[in-house]
Amino acid sequence: MPRILDQRILLLVISFSVSVQTTKVLSKWKKCGDLECEKAMSRVQATTDYSGPDCRYLNFKTGEEIIVYSKLSRENENLWIGSKGKDFGYFPRHAVKVEEVLIGEEVEVLTKETDFLCLHEDKYTFE
Repeated sequence: MPRILDQRILLLVISFSVSVQTTKVLSKWKKCGDLECEKAMSRVQATTDYSGPDCRYLNFKTGEEIIVYSKLSRENENLWIGSKGKDFGYFPRHAVKVEEVLIGEEVEVLTKETDFLCLHEDKYTFE
């Protein structure tokens, strides 16, 4: 019985690894307010309604406030990452206007594969 359990755990780990590897990386670099990307960078306001293509994206309506925590850089500078209430995700920078800058200097760091997973109610969803 323990051998079957070990095999099931191994299959689960392999499945998780393959899912993470096939997650679409949107950029290898991002800019943040600190090395951990935990500091809010700015407060922005939506200038248009936006509905993203999948669960990694933040949906919003014109006029809603969003807190920006990082911005993809180098190969994809058009996407920023932020939150609105409990919702968190990517959105195009052209869909918002900056209301307030909250940091003095941006730091560029490498992205992680987990940056591109969907998060629903504290659970990761793989694309």
